[in-house]
Amino acid sequence: MFELHRALIPASAVLLGAVSIALAQNGPPSPEKQAEKTVETRQGLFNVQAFVFGPVGAMLKGSIPLDAALVQKEAARLQVTSSMITEMFKVDTRKFQTHTHAKDKIWDSQADFTKKADDLHEAAMTLEAAAKKGERSGILDAAGKVGNACKACHDEYRDK
Repeated sequence: MFELHRALIPASAVLLGAVSIALAQNGPPSPEKQAEKTVETRQGLFNVQAFVFGPVGAMLKGSIPLDAALVQKEAARLQVTSSMITEMFKVDTRKFQTHTHAKDKIWDSQADFTKKADDLHEAAMTLEAAAKKGERSGILDAAGKVGNACKACHDEYRDK
C-alpha cells in the first residue's frame, strides 16, 4: 500500500502539471486575440454579403439574366446579414493592430453607422418585396437602392 501511494504522488503531480499547462494554453484569449477574432468575424460577414449580392449585382449590370426567384432568395439572406452589422462593431478594435478596412469614426458616429446599416436592411426588405412581385423595373430599382446603401456606408466608414 505504501508503494502505491509513493507512485501516486509523483504521478498526480505530473498530471496536475499537465492539466495546468493545458488550462493555461486554453485560457481566455488576450485582448489582442479577441480584437483579431472580432475583425475576422466582421470580415467574414462582409464576405458573405458580397457573395450573396454578387449575382444580384451582375443582374443589375446586365451580365446575367434577371432571375426574380434568385433575387428574392438573396434579398432574404441579405436581410439576415445586414441585421448583424451593428452587432459586429460593438467591440471597438481601434487600439489594436489588426488588418481592417474599418475607419475609426465608426465608433465615434454609432448613431449614423447604425442608421446606414438599418438603411441596408430596409433596402434588402424592399428588394425581396419587389422580387416577389416579379416586375423587372421594380427589382432593378430596388437592387440599385441596396447597392446605394452599401456604397453610402463604405464611402463613410470603410478605408479603400
